[in-house]
Amino acid sequence: MEPLPFGATFLVFSDYMRPPIRLAALMGLHVIYVFTHDSIALGEDGSTHQPVEQLAGLRAVPKLIVIRPGDANETAVAWRVALQTPDRPVALVLTRQNLPTLDRSAFAAAEGLRRGAYVLADAADGQPDVILIASGSEVGLIVAARQKLLEKKIRARIVSMPSWELFELQPQEYRDSVLPPALGARLAVEAGAAQGWHRYVGGRGDVLAVDRFGASAPGEVVMREYGFTAENVCARALALLGRH
Repeated sequence: MEPLPFGATFLVFSDYMRPPIRLAALMGLHVIYVFTHDSIALGEDGSTHQPVEQLAGLRAVPKLIVIRPGDANETAVAWRVALQTPDRPVALVLTRQNLPTLDRSAFAAAEGLRRGAYVLADAADGQPDVILIASGSEVGLIVAARQKLLEKKIRARIVSMPSWELFELQPQEYRDSVLPPALGARLAVEAGAAQGWHRYVGGRGDVLAVDRFGASAPGEVVMREYGFTAENVCARALALLGRH
């Protein structure tokens, strides 16, 4: 068995890696790139080290599979996907901060990551009022927001979307089952540039993202100040439904 090359650094430094990443994708090489410290939540290092546009930049590279898992279970599956994808490079995008591990007896199995996006939790009758979509560390945030919306009698579908590229490889029937075309009330939540998310939320949806540089403060403070709280997710979801 041939050695499998991989490299690891902060996500913000993926900018320095653009030429080899592009060449690996162009040549269809099996290379794994591990990027950590993936958002403004990394905290006090400040805006120079807090990635904003890097996720969008990586997603723009043809044939590169980008995976941003939401908890330990998804990360384990993401590693298996990376090992089992021999014809192209894979970028794993991970956090600095600790994340809660979802109870998979209450939520869908993490194997759903293989399809790029999957319904993590749904309305009891399968007829949600709104769809909340997130990747990485923000998955836990929309899970918390779902419970708050339920208290307001709003039924939310929670979609974990760790990989756009893997999702786009799925049949249209599957993609429509995750994001039903008839349901326009959709909110995407990701601590990175909003660029590209509008294809998944549509014209009637909304994106909670980061379209400015970060700031130097404890990670939880930066996230709160930039609107990444369960309360703000709920407010944005309610606004989509014309409620306050």
